[in-house]
Order: sequence, then structure tokens, then C-alpha cells
Amino acid sequence: MSRHVAIVTDSTAYLPPRTMERHGITAVPLTVVLGDQALEEGTEISARSLALALQKRRSVTTSRPSPEVFARTYRRVAESGAPGIVSLHLSSEFSGTYDAAVLAAREAPVPVRVVDTGMVAMALGFCALAAAESAEAGGTVDEAVTAAEKRAAGTYAYFYVDTLDYLRRGGRIGAAQALLGSALAVKPLLELDGGRIELREKVRTATKAIARLEEIVADRAGSAQVDIAVHHLAAPDRASALAERLRVRVPGLADLHVSEVGAVIGAHTGPGLLGAVVSPR
Repeated sequence: MSRHVAIVTDSTAYLPPRTMERHGITAVPLTVVLGDQALEEGTEISARSLALALQKRRSVTTSRPSPEVFARTYRRVAESGAPGIVSLHLSSEFSGTYDAAVLAAREAPVPVRVVDTGMVAMALGFCALAAAESAEAGGTVDEAVTAAEKRAAGTYAYFYVDTLDYLRRGGRIGAAQALLGSALAVKPLLELDGGRIELREKVRTATKAIARLEEIVADRAGSAQVDIAVHHLAAPDRASALAERLRVRVPGLADLHVSEVGAVIGAHTGPGLLGAVVSPR
């Protein structure tokens, strides 16, 4: 039986399953709609299947969890003995997930604090871990929220995509920015800024863009103690190579995670994605 505050997040946090189990973190799945099939991220559709569908130019969209799904999750977590819940989610600029969680929280049997972290992928995952560690140390709901918000404030996410077309289709980046990238035949470097995806730099080739991504991450990390996550979609060799170079370049590196993103983020970035999250401890 849980005796401390419970942590709920969503499937776009991309935390390793063993990490979630060890810290008792619950993830509510988002949905990928592939043609006429609605599939839960993480259980019913893999990143590889998603990448193949995109390469075949099949119709792919994404959908938030319903308030009812959140309500069932909160009830189940409360029944385990948790006196309160902190529910941490991807940026509300990307999805209605936060709004669905807020609606469900009003009817939950224990207090629920829903937080729009402004993050996604392991930038969100690191926030959930910070909240879980606070709860495990006996922290209250408010203290766990503070820990997550502090982690979010120092966390940065940067990523490279082969094309901006997928982000444009999903409305996650402006059409003007996408057209500019296509017209100039440049490779875009993007960043999370204020919960939105912004174009940081335009680089002429993929090789130079990835080298620049490495440089930005290493500079951001400096000599502080940091955790880093390297994400990819259908680009494992790129991700492994970047991770190994960062392992050498970042003197204060604590934990290094390398993983393929799930189908929801992959649907909006396309194959070839390479990203890095820097999160000070």
C-alpha cells in the first residue's frame, strides 16, 4: 500500500519502464490514430510501426486521453492508499492532455494537483522523477510540485529533424517557418521555449546540424551535474554516436538515457529525429 503522494504523468514522458516501476510512477497513454484505428501509445503501437506508416505517407494523427481515463486512473491510485496525487503532463501548447486531467481532478477522491510542465519527452520525465523523489522522501503534494517545477525551470530540450513538414502538418510549428526551411533547403535545429517548439537555428547539412546540436548541449551542460537524455526516431546509430560524444564532453554527467521516442511525438517529428534533453540535478 502506498503511503506517500502518488505521481501520475502521461505516455509522452518516455521514462524507462523499470524506472517507472521503481518509483511507482503511473503513465496515462495518449492515442495515435492510424487511418481508422485508434491505438494507445506504448501498448498498441510501437515507434517502429509509426515510422513505417509515416514513410508510407499514411494518415497519422494524435489524440489526448479522455477525462474518464484520467478519472479511472486517479481512483485506482487513490485506492492504493496515496493521500494525494501530483499529475504532471506535456505542454498544453501541444495537447489537450492537461485540460483533460484538470477536469478529472475535480472529481477525484483525493487531492490532485495537475501541472502543465511546458515539457515533453524526457524533459517531462525528469520532472516526474523529481516529484517522485520528493514524495519518496516524505514530501507533501505541494513539495512534490515544487520539486517538479524547479526541475522544469532548469531543463532544456533541443532537437534536429530531417524536415519540418510533420510539425507543420500537426500544427506544432508555423507554416511560414516550415516553408522557409524548405525553400532554403536547410536542416532545422529546434528547441522548447515557453512550452512551444521554436526554430533555434538553420544549418545547411544534416552532419553540421547534428554537430551543432552536440555543441549546444555540451555548452548548456557546462560543468554542472546534469542528467541527459538522447532521443531519436528510426535513427539509433545517430543517437548512440551522439550519446557517446556527450559522455566524453560533459564532465558533470550523472545519468545518460538513450531511447526512441514513442508514436505520439514521432507522429509530429517524423523519422530521423535526434534530440537531447539537459536537466541539472
